[in-house]
Amino acid sequence: MNVTRTLVAIALLGAAGMAHAAGNCTISLKGDDAMKFDQKEATVSAGCATITVELAHVGKLPAAAMGHNVVISKTPDMAGITKDAIKAGAAKNYIPDGDARVIAHTKIIGGGETTKITFPGKALTAGGDYSFFCSFPGHSTMMKGKLVVTK
Repeated sequence: MNVTRTLVAIALLGAAGMAHAAGNCTISLKGDDAMKFDQKEATVSAGCATITVELAHVGKLPAAAMGHNVVISKTPDMAGITKDAIKAGAAKNYIPDGDARVIAHTKIIGGGETTKITFPGKALTAGGDYSFFCSFPGHSTMMKGKLVVTK
């Protein structure tokens, strides 16, 4: 009887570990009309085949007035990307064409909308210095967070 309980406990722990790892492949964020993300830090695994970024704009204002996106980059590249985002404009989701500093980005969305993208986990290195932020002009000062990348 004790052997059975032990085996069941080990199986449950293993399943819990796999469920945790699977959850480590998605970044889910909410942005609002007060220019805030609901998280200041997110964790993903570089070992994921693909990483998903989900954004829900829980505010009411339209994209032209209070649009949000999620951009993933190395932290030192963030300032340059946000500076160049203004020149790229809304039609390009405030992301310059072919910007190699941008690891991944969603499109700009307005209140009540959602968006999602995926990118290869191998685009990130465990322990690297990464950030997520909104590149809508002026938003990155408040709408940013640390992306922690594990193995």
